[in-house]
Amino acid sequence: MRKHSKKYVEVAKLIDSNKLYTKEEAIDLVKKSNVTKFDSTVEVAIKLNIDAKKTDQQLRGSLVLPNGTGKSKKVLVIAKGDAAVSAKDAGADYVGDKDMLDKIKNENWFDFDVVVATPDMMPEVGKIGNILGPKGLMPNPKTNTVTMKVAEVVKDLKSGMVTYKNDSYGNVHTIIGKSSFEASKLLENLEYVIRTINKAKPNTVKGIFIDKISVATTMGPGIKVDKNSFDI
Repeated sequence: MRKHSKKYVEVAKLIDSNKLYTKEEAIDLVKKSNVTKFDSTVEVAIKLNIDAKKTDQQLRGSLVLPNGTGKSKKVLVIAKGDAAVSAKDAGADYVGDKDMLDKIKNENWFDFDVVVATPDMMPEVGKIGNILGPKGLMPNPKTNTVTMKVAEVVKDLKSGMVTYKNDSYGNVHTIIGKSSFEASKLLENLEYVIRTINKAKPNTVKGIFIDKISVATTMGPGIKVDKNSFDI
């Protein structure tokens, strides 16, 4: 059985594990339940009523949080010509083509958080898919990381773009900010995520789509949120 820290046990007393809290109450509690000495990331976990084994019920996409994530992502853009120039102008941390891919392959270089590529570069990117894929770094059109609009995507990533994807159990986990955020900003980010996920409901899913919602800080206890407190 996992042994929790004294701080965890202390803050866990604030939370009734059997209660569904309103979104406002949950955000208030999540700010009080930070158990780390650093500024913890706040995440939302959403249990969906989907069959994750069916390809037409899987969820994958991206969104730009209204108040950002509280962390600036390092962006690598794989592009040539004008697209490469526009990526640099937009603030990409690294821009290149085959040279960057070789650096990843030969030097085990991963000083970046996300990879954006133009469609024409995907055959080359695909050659190291076995390296990028397991780390969740493979560009994908569904998350807007395979695009000709590299400048736009770089700016979105820098201002708070996050990606989401359901796991094999039908759960979606994503960031909604930092524990240091004002409650109103965390709440706005949470509401935006729930609305976005709800709108992404596959046509093949019948009945209830969003089943359960919970929020938590890094290493902190989960807080169940009443889905009826959202306008969905």
